[in-house]
Amino acid sequence: MEDLVSALRASRLQLHARGVRVLVTGHTGFKGAWLCEWLMQDGAQVFGVSLPPESPDVLFSVLGHRDRLDHVECDIRNRAALTRAVARADPEIIFHLAAQALVRRSYREPLLTWETNVCGTLNVLEAARDLGRPVTVIAVTTDKVYRNHEWEFAYREVDELGGHDPYSASKAACELAVASWRSSFAGESGVNVVTARAGNVIGGGDVSEDRIIPDCFRAWSRGDVVELRNPGSTRPWQHVLEPLSGYLALAAHAREDPATMDACNFGPGAEGDRSVEELVRTMASLDPNRRWLAGPSDGRHEARALSLAIDRARQRLNWVPVLSFEESVAWTNSGYVAPPHAMRGVVERQIGEYVTRAGS
Repeated sequence: MEDLVSALRASRLQLHARGVRVLVTGHTGFKGAWLCEWLMQDGAQVFGVSLPPESPDVLFSVLGHRDRLDHVECDIRNRAALTRAVARADPEIIFHLAAQALVRRSYREPLLTWETNVCGTLNVLEAARDLGRPVTVIAVTTDKVYRNHEWEFAYREVDELGGHDPYSASKAACELAVASWRSSFAGESGVNVVTARAGNVIGGGDVSEDRIIPDCFRAWSRGDVVELRNPGSTRPWQHVLEPLSGYLALAAHAREDPATMDACNFGPGAEGDRSVEELVRTMASLDPNRRWLAGPSDGRHEARALSLAIDRARQRLNWVPVLSFEESVAWTNSGYVAPPHAMRGVVERQIGEYVTRAGS
């Protein structure tokens, strides 16, 4: 693992981890599939634990990951099954992405959301502790863990946690649970866990419900007009490769200097924050047949403004965003207009170009 740490420290991106055992929970999800592809390109021995794919057109299936990595279907709320899966993988690094990650679904299924995001995360940590040796865990939460005061300042890792909706609150509770577990058990177990808080992610291959870009492309594919619920809401939009590069850098830092980092934000910086309307307008401008309008709100609470401070990532990890807002939109568009048989090539090319640009 020394080679892994030194390589990541030098480039902050490429694992050069041929043979390194890496477990990704939630690998059938959008971000998980992108991360697994990156890890496999870099030679890691990748294991995945996740619920079954939600539909045949998810990126996991399009990229053929079922046949390309060690895939175990498991609900992370099932402690016994998860423990067996983690023991089988015997990982050196765990990227914990499995979650109930949709705000609107959290209103429909609040208990499932809390159980998955809080108890499921603790099950992952306990399974790692059961290995009886050092393990690095990157537990991915969200930018929505902060108690949002609707102010103009970007949120820092030391700011107050909270959440209005069940999803946001469950992720804030997850942060508290991880902090408690770290204080209680990390030293004696050798399990080092750091949380990663990323902004709103876009990229080719996301087919999730109630996310703005997948919803837009579903509507446009039918010839419909997109209705925006909250066009003025501002978010830290970023291409999926941006936070993933941060997770890789964070894993290296955590192995090298585990006592100095508990949580880290990854976002585009304040200059990259954009409104929902600007995101959709920019995406629509790439095809004259794409139409949109401001529609009525559904009445659910949704924060108007959210921005992340990324000073800690800059200073401690030497991490900075690579893509501009316009490039992030263009790269996302390329993934959606590509036919399924060409998607693996799109993902591989974008990972390669991202690594090249980040290292230049």
